[in-house]
Parts: sequence; structure tokens; C-alpha cells
Amino acid sequence: MLRNTFGHLLRLTSFGESHGSAIGGVIDGFPAGVEISLEAVQIDLDRRKPGQSKITTQRKESDRVEFLSGIFEGKSLGTPIGFLIKNEDAKSKDYSQVKDVYRPSHADYTYDAKFGQRDYRGGGRSSARETACRVVAGSLAKQFLKHHSISIIAFVDQVGPLKLDKPYSELDLEKTEESIVRCPDQAKAQEFIELIERIKKEGDTVGGTIQCVIKGVPAGVGEPVFSKLHADLALAMMGINAVKGFEYGSGFEGVERKGSEENDAFTKDFETKSNNSGGIQGGISNGQDIYFRIGFKPVATLMQEQSSINQEGQEVQLKMKGRHDPCVVPRAVPIVESMAALVIADHLLLSKTNKI
Repeated sequence: MLRNTFGHLLRLTSFGESHGSAIGGVIDGFPAGVEISLEAVQIDLDRRKPGQSKITTQRKESDRVEFLSGIFEGKSLGTPIGFLIKNEDAKSKDYSQVKDVYRPSHADYTYDAKFGQRDYRGGGRSSARETACRVVAGSLAKQFLKHHSISIIAFVDQVGPLKLDKPYSELDLEKTEESIVRCPDQAKAQEFIELIERIKKEGDTVGGTIQCVIKGVPAGVGEPVFSKLHADLALAMMGINAVKGFEYGSGFEGVERKGSEENDAFTKDFETKSNNSGGIQGGISNGQDIYFRIGFKPVATLMQEQSSINQEGQEVQLKMKGRHDPCVVPRAVPIVESMAALVIADHLLLSKTNKI
């Protein structure tokens, strides 16, 4: 079965390839009567789109979304929301050299192994171009969550070996968008930018991490067994291109502690003195901030010569050309927020079916 749909009650089905005529999607299960700001959706798309700064790919796409259904007079109808984003600046000739060659660490070989054919232009369906569809759906989900006083903000906290050494509680997250690398600490942001620029000049790429903080989720949201809240968040994040790891709460640091150090003690008002649980216990929200961190690998497309093989299994030397990100994390921030919003909105709707 092909999985192009995400979600339980609130579902997104996306379609399209990187160099096709358009990408788009259908959002089903979105509640009726939600006031929709199309401007807010476009702002989120602009945060993800290519060509926005000197440290991103220079492909020029306006990423103007056209809504086809499901919204009328500024409000959601409760019916399927269809939308379309046209591809305007695809340069397929840049990929003619990989028509019969498998690029290292790309999905070229695996797509051939699964389907018996592939769209080699920009990676086709495996391209991160598809994530624009997730941003549209997630932006709408954020607007639904705003009515429930739930907010989501993500930011870059590591590029290569350089790390932001402050907890999110000590940062002014409202300053995240003041930097092209989307880090709220301006001094560290400049270090990140300089590293990305240096790596880009070398024809190489670098990875990084993004941290996401969700505030205002009430206690009791989530499922106790197979669709635990943190499990669905992990599913959402691991489905983003180039993601290699997910941790929530204290994450892997928690394995170094004793239970007496890790446990979150309750106060009389049902708050907790610490939040190593990351706002989730037993797969269900406990009312505290939900926070998690995800790691992105270096972009697989290099402007350097690499050894690879062609479809006949013969060794070849490959040097890519075209327009590519030297580091994905600055543009991935709105994607992370969007997928988190879809999960929280979906589980919030699910929670309303569990009790009278």
C-alpha cells in the first residue's frame, strides 16, 4: 500500500513531484467554522520556500498557494480543503546526468528497487519540494490550535559541531525569525551562518538540529498504546526529508541519570517541578510544555566529485550541478512546526471522542 496520507481524524494527502507541473494536497477532517488567514499560510510558505537567503538553494519559487475548496468567506467549511502550488522554476536539465546514475545517500536506488522506475528530475516524489504541502496543512492546523490557546515554535539549535548551549526557557524565542538561520541567539546564529557559508564554498554540506516547543496543550491529549502522542510526533518528524533522529523531554541525556534525578515531582496545582518527561507521560500530555529535538543529516547532494554506480552496476564518477541547500535546517523550521501542528490538532480532535 502506498502511504501518501498522514493523520487519524485530521488527514493530509499530498501529491506531485519536484519537477512536475504542480504539487498540492487535500486536507480532510478539518473542523468547520475556523477563521482562516490566507496571509498567515503564505507567510509560513515563504519561510520554507527556496531562494530566501544566501545560505539556501537559489531555486526561485514563489510558492503561491491556490485553495480550490473547503474555505468560504474566510472560514473553513468542514469539507475537504484542496490546494495547489505550481512549480515555476524547475530546471530538469541539471539532472540529465543522473538519469541512469544513483546518487550517494539519495532515494534514487531505493525508488528503482521499489517501483521499477523513478523520476530523476530533482528527486521526483522523494524531493523535499513535497514538504510545501505539509506547510500549507500545518499552517491551517496552527490556526485551529490558536483557538485553543496552543502555540508552536521551532528554532535551530545546532549546525555541525556548533551548539546552542542554553535551554529554551532562557531564550527569547520571538527573536527566531530575526536571523536567516532561524536561531534566537544572535551571537550563535552568526556562528552558524559563517559555518554554513564556509561549507558551501567547499562544495560540501552540513547537518544540524532543530528544537520545537509546544505550549498550551491541556492534560489528557494523546492515546495510551499504539498512537502515543510522542510516537505520532516521532512518526511526523521522521517522515521529514533528511531527518535521522528524534528525542523528546530529557531524551538520551536521561539514560545517564538515576530515577530519583529523572522523575518529575508534582506540585499541589498539578504542575511539575521539572519537565524531563517533555510534557508527555504514558503517551498522553500532562499539561506541561511539550518539547523535542530532531537531527538532520548533511544534504546528500554535493558540489564535489563522488564515486557511485549506474543502473548497470558500473562504477562512475559523479559531480552534481544545479541549486541545492548547503544545510537544510533553516528552511526546515516551518516544516517541523507544521508537522507538529498536524499531530497536536489531530490528537486534540481525537481526545474529544474519548469522553462525553
